[in-house]
Amino acid sequence: MKSQRGFSLLEIVVVIVLIAALTGIGAAVIGGAMPGRQLKGAARDIATQLRFTRAQAIASGREQVFEIDVGDRHWTAAGKRQGQLPDDIELLVTTAREETPARDVAVVRFFPDGSATGGRIVLKLDDGAWRIDVGWLTGEVTLQRGEGRR
Repeated sequence: MKSQRGFSLLEIVVVIVLIAALTGIGAAVIGGAMPGRQLKGAARDIATQLRFTRAQAIASGREQVFEIDVGDRHWTAAGKRQGQLPDDIELLVTTAREETPARDVAVVRFFPDGSATGGRIVLKLDDGAWRIDVGWLTGEVTLQRGEGRR
C-alpha cells in the first residue's frame, strides 16, 4: 500500500485560522501603540523646533523666539516654521512671566550666546506624558518621558 503525501483540507483550514488570529492580535497591539507614537512624535517635533530656534539665535547673532499658543495648539519657531498639535494631546506650558504676550500664548526666547528664558512644555495623552525642558542658563533643550515635578 502506498502512503499519500500532502495536507488534508482540515489541516490547511486550521493553519489559516491561526494565521488570521495572530494577524488580528498583531494589529490590535500596533493599533494600541499608535496614540503613544503620536504623543512621542509631537514631543520630538517641538523639541526639534526649540533646538532649531536656539541654533538660529547662535548662528544669526540675534534673539529668536519660539511661541506656542496653548488655546489653538499652534506653534511658531524661527525661520517662520509653524506647526499644529493634535487636538487629543493635552498641553501644559510654563515659561517666564515676562515672556507671555497674551493669556494663552507662551514664549521661549533664545539669545545669541545660546541661553534662553527657559521653560517647560508637557504633552499628555491618556496615561503617557513627555516633558520638554529648556534650561535658562544654557538654553539646552531636553526631552524626557513623564511629567516631572512642577
